[in-house]
Amino acid sequence: MGKKSKHKDSDLELSGPEAEQPDAADRMRYKEYRRLLEPLQAELVAMQEWVKESGAKVCIVFEGRDTAGKGGVIKAITERVSARVFRVVALPAPTEREKSQMYIQRYLTHLPAAGEVVIFDRSWYNRAGVERVMGFCTEEQSQRFLELTPTVERAIVDSGCILLKYWLEVSAEQQTLRLQSRIDDPRKIWKLSDLDLKSYSHWHDYSRARDDMFRLTDTGWAPWFVVKTDDKKRGRLNILSHLLGQIPYEPLHRPDVTLPERQPAGDYEEPTQQLHWIPTPF
Repeated sequence: MGKKSKHKDSDLELSGPEAEQPDAADRMRYKEYRRLLEPLQAELVAMQEWVKESGAKVCIVFEGRDTAGKGGVIKAITERVSARVFRVVALPAPTEREKSQMYIQRYLTHLPAAGEVVIFDRSWYNRAGVERVMGFCTEEQSQRFLELTPTVERAIVDSGCILLKYWLEVSAEQQTLRLQSRIDDPRKIWKLSDLDLKSYSHWHDYSRARDDMFRLTDTGWAPWFVVKTDDKKRGRLNILSHLLGQIPYEPLHRPDVTLPERQPAGDYEEPTQQLHWIPTPF
């Protein structure tokens, strides 16, 4: 862990949504997933301490098709680290004032300062994806965005920020199953939006938008890293492992810690006041 891996062009070779995917029987079991996740999360804590100590700035962008599992990956990353260091940004639709600004302006204010890791759950690339496909911007606006973005990202990287961009790819078959699950499961219905339903029929439009985005914004200073997530658990582990390999952190020395003795009770007595304890049915 901690060694910077070298990006290769082959990382971007998608075999398409019809690529061979693991059958349900081959997918990782939860117990095995948790066993493999634990040491990766421990490394994330080590990375966190290095970020705090060194003043590093890390920005992680997650993009992908609907139901690709961005939320689950972000939860796996943030589950055991400090919210004071790891900050998740998921911006709502722009206000009228924000619509009048330079498009990327509202995102720039959320970039990390020294000692921070910022995770974008969708990002400025909305303009290259959902806004383009669903007609929320013009084709000219989308193309202009794609042309300008490499320059902006170069400035971000030149400012000393480590910028990582991940695209999560899910097959058409898995997307259908996951959306149907959101419809059928009352615990997941909150995940289903009207836009998800409208977007569902535009699979190939999203493919074309994705391909244009890769072609114009996959650069040497800010490459796209692509991961298949039909098996969500494997996808999360692969992303965490890769992410750790992109950060040049060194685990800090941990001093030996021994708990001190507690003070004696002295004249303290437990209160006799009746407290409102909750029931304990479990």
